[in-house]
Amino acid sequence: MARREPLIWLQLLGAAALPLELLLLLLLLAGADPGPVPALERLLAWAIGALLPALLLWRRPADPFSLLLLQTPLRGRSRAQRGVGAAPLLVPRLAGALAAALLLPGLWWIDRSAALAWPLALLPAANRLVALLLSVPVLALIVWQLQQVVQAAALLLGSPQVQEERTPLSTHQLGSRWLSLGLPLLLPEPLALEAPGPEPKATAAPPAGGSGATGPVAVVPEQPAEQPDSPELDQQIG
Repeated sequence: MARREPLIWLQLLGAAALPLELLLLLLLLAGADPGPVPALERLLAWAIGALLPALLLWRRPADPFSLLLLQTPLRGRSRAQRGVGAAPLLVPRLAGALAAALLLPGLWWIDRSAALAWPLALLPAANRLVALLLSVPVLALIVWQLQQVVQAAALLLGSPQVQEERTPLSTHQLGSRWLSLGLPLLLPEPLALEAPGPEPKATAAPPAGGSGATGPVAVVPEQPAEQPDSPELDQQIG
């Protein structure tokens, strides 16, 4: 079940990083003056940095257990994780296409407004070509994260019963279905979503003998028998 996987919850943090990545894109483009044909330059940067990654992710969407730099190894995945890998590909594909479509007007507006952030430019007086080349990996990262955020939200909001009924995929099927990048070093334990129930109370064992009586039983200490003084015994001893 996807809700028990910590890596899928962790992918939602990519939504918080998107504004910082857009700000980084603005500061990279702020240090270079626009060329003679800025519209063509923006289209080329968008095609390489956003459209090509979206086409690649349409063919093989980003793996739900890949964080770009680190991933869960395919051979070490549990049956539940391989069942998550059997999820439909329509949602992540549409998310990647939507990310590329939104980045075209976004890049257009950021490049036109980059001159206002010139005092904060990361590369002052940089070459226009260098600034555009540095913006390409930032655009690709935005497409990847937008696709994973939407995909993680769809998996977490999906029905647990439907997810459990899916047939787990094999290692070869997972490798040909998903784009899994990063070093295979992540093996987190699944989350415990169900709270443990109350511990049963210990019951006292019934007393021996099968009488069924409950409660403490008072034991009277054994007292020594008193022997009265006898005059006959005194005479025999004397």
